[in-house]
Amino acid sequence: MCGIVGIAGHAPVNQMLYDGLTMLQHRGQDAAGIVTCEDGRLFLRKENGMVRDVFQTRHMMRLVGNFGIGHVRYPTAGTSSSAEAQPFYVNSPYGITLAHNGNLTNAHEISENLFKSDLRHINTDSDSEVLLNVFAHELQALGKETPTEKEVFEAVRRVHERCKGAYAVVAMITGHGLLGFRDPNGIRPLIYGERQDDQGRTEYMIASESVALTSLGFRIVRDVLPGEAIYIDSDGVLHSQQCAAHPVYTPCIFEYVYFARPDSTIDNISVYKSRMRMGEKLAQKIIREWGENHGIDVVIPIPDTSRTAALELANVLGVKYREGFMKNRYIGRTFIMPGQQQRKKSVRQKLNPVELEFRDKNVLLVDDSIVRGTTCHEIIQMARESGARQVFFASAAPPVMFPNVYGIDMPAKSELIASGHSVEEVRDIIGADRLIYQDLEDLIASAREGNPGIERFDCAVFDGHYVTGDIDDAYLARLEQHRNDKAKAKSGPAMEIIANTPVDMTGVKEET
Repeated sequence: MCGIVGIAGHAPVNQMLYDGLTMLQHRGQDAAGIVTCEDGRLFLRKENGMVRDVFQTRHMMRLVGNFGIGHVRYPTAGTSSSAEAQPFYVNSPYGITLAHNGNLTNAHEISENLFKSDLRHINTDSDSEVLLNVFAHELQALGKETPTEKEVFEAVRRVHERCKGAYAVVAMITGHGLLGFRDPNGIRPLIYGERQDDQGRTEYMIASESVALTSLGFRIVRDVLPGEAIYIDSDGVLHSQQCAAHPVYTPCIFEYVYFARPDSTIDNISVYKSRMRMGEKLAQKIIREWGENHGIDVVIPIPDTSRTAALELANVLGVKYREGFMKNRYIGRTFIMPGQQQRKKSVRQKLNPVELEFRDKNVLLVDDSIVRGTTCHEIIQMARESGARQVFFASAAPPVMFPNVYGIDMPAKSELIASGHSVEEVRDIIGADRLIYQDLEDLIASAREGNPGIERFDCAVFDGHYVTGDIDDAYLARLEQHRNDKAKAKSGPAMEIIANTPVDMTGVKEET
């Protein structure tokens, strides 16, 4: 999962890009990058780390120009490397930079074709670089000295024909304009907005989530539709066109469960309200299955993303809601950490219990989901050590039984605790006295109520139905070999290679 932002302004956009990326920091803490354009030159800074660490004053001063794009990343497979930090750049045609959120499911096949047929070299293992080169090749094939929106949209149409999987993209064509487009299923989110500057001129912003726009004073126009592209030319005129033959609105439901900020609106659905509904429906299931006399004394969320659902769940049950865990915000997300022992250690460092909220109580712990189960087990043990009489566990999402192939680095199937285990077996493994999951139908209803026009969601991690239709057992077997803990332990840090391109190199690699 990554966060992307693009701005077409009439004044320097470096500070706005920085601020936009900080609002999207939750979508990726592995690497960050910004590229801007002025007078036909590109100025790039990207490196591993958080936004606040990657960009110092000296870097910001060099990111000049009124157009720019930015990216925050966490690795979707294996170890992190600054060589795969985005945005990526190619010099032909025109000079194009691109930032991407998602994952191409046919990246390997395309990469071979790019080398053999299109005579383009791929410098990293990133599918985002593959996507960039596909777009660049298709735009170059149109043979226009100065591309108009017509050529840009035709190139995007050809990208849709060649690329499968999930992709929300912002790209900048040097000296010509800013582009944003979304895959034909709309799996990954993308939204745009506008605002007026002091002279009444319109500026545009494209981002992964609405909070990046509203925090900077942009008025939300709408979500970019599945398969659609929007293009802001160098004169500041916005053009839009549907570029996919058969678009189907199928956003990823895990955005509402976990990834998106609760104050975001994605595909016209309030993330906050959808999580409230998840808590309400989960409470109703508890009453159905455990009865009115459920024995719960207190509901405690596992911070942060489960808070909204847990609070509504407690309200419906009529029991106390308490903050029983204090979070250390300087520890990263545990389910993407490569080793089990490291994850266990991280949980203890990340959460510290408030013992008085546990002592002699029947506690219901609420989390957004259960992936490996390692975190759940450790947290349940912490609750018991703090004096809880009984520890119940509730997941606001259904059992996660299948890996994600659309940009979320969930583990191999064999490492997903719900894969191959019944609910009772999972309960025993994590050490809970009771365990309850959200029903998939209720999860879908919780999101769909915000936008009844969405016919279906990508729920592949729960039901194994991959909406792009190109995922088979062989693909999942290859993914398993690449993603399991043993494979990650064997892979070392990748070598960083800086290509020799005409991009302004003062911002690519800074001196310490």
